[in-house]
Amino acid sequence: MIEFRNVSKIFKSKTRTVEALKNINLTIEKGDIFGVIGFSGAGKSTLLRMVNLLEKPTSGQIFVDGQDLSKLSEKELRQAKKNIGMIFQHFNLLRSKTVFDNVAMPLKLRKTPKSVIEERVNELLRFVDLSDKANSYPNQLSGGQKQRVGIARALATNPSILLCDEPTSALDPQTTTSILQLLKRVNQEYDVTILIITHEMEVIKQICNRVAVMQNGEIIEEGTILDIFSKPKTETARNFVRSVLKDEIPQSIFNILQSNGKFSKIYNMEFIGESSGKPVLSQVAKSFAVDVNILFGSINELQGVPFGNLIVELQGEEAEIARAYDFIVQQNVLVNEVVRNGS
Repeated sequence: MIEFRNVSKIFKSKTRTVEALKNINLTIEKGDIFGVIGFSGAGKSTLLRMVNLLEKPTSGQIFVDGQDLSKLSEKELRQAKKNIGMIFQHFNLLRSKTVFDNVAMPLKLRKTPKSVIEERVNELLRFVDLSDKANSYPNQLSGGQKQRVGIARALATNPSILLCDEPTSALDPQTTTSILQLLKRVNQEYDVTILIITHEMEVIKQICNRVAVMQNGEIIEEGTILDIFSKPKTETARNFVRSVLKDEIPQSIFNILQSNGKFSKIYNMEFIGESSGKPVLSQVAKSFAVDVNILFGSINELQGVPFGNLIVELQGEEAEIARAYDFIVQQNVLVNEVVRNGS
């Protein structure tokens, strides 16, 4: 559907040269909700704008539906762009136009018959639950409603690809969730492939099936959501995952544990899929001479797969703790020892 082959982008001015993208190779399959995450300046906005050639690559090729966009004539490129919708961080609505007219704008530019415009716009306003706002103006809408108008406008021409430029960063958490749920419906009911860039890992967690992590113009990690959350390979990815799966123990807890005088070890345990439903710690407490102290726990669902995280202290004799550790590992649980702060 979308393929980057050895894509680089260099911005030059009189005083400096910036390499915004460095040899990007990336494939986004039809039907994906693909997320690109990175801090400011990572190159993700430049990457997004390459898909519809708002930015042209300095080198490399970008294929959309098998077409190399850089090889198309202006007429062919205009036709190709009709298949690509875009929604923006700050909505980009025309303040002097009603909601209906904002959604209708792409169709009017294509000289679509008035009857077709009316039918399509009304359909989309029903889809985004804004039928009662058709005659309202943007300044009469909430942030979430404005973004719903932006989504309806982007879908007006029946695109097969939707580009989302930080679509929820201006919204509160509750509104963010509702917009992400709407984008999921767009993907499923209209069969639209979605490419979304963000700096919020919670957005990736809620909506995407695949993700790429960017840093300094490069893709440093890529995989399924489950891969990235359960086995992040880079420190940047680990930091993003920690922002959602908070698993750090406060120093005050370490101090309390150290003051009790008992020998113990602390482990971070990750339960994926079927292992999430196993009473592993209950079995450990019954089968081994150790005390189990749960310090932290959470469970999430990633693309329909349960993903649990526990931080547990095992108290007892060192040999018995080792036996309990071996048992836990045999239950298909990923276990890492937590190094105590200050030790």
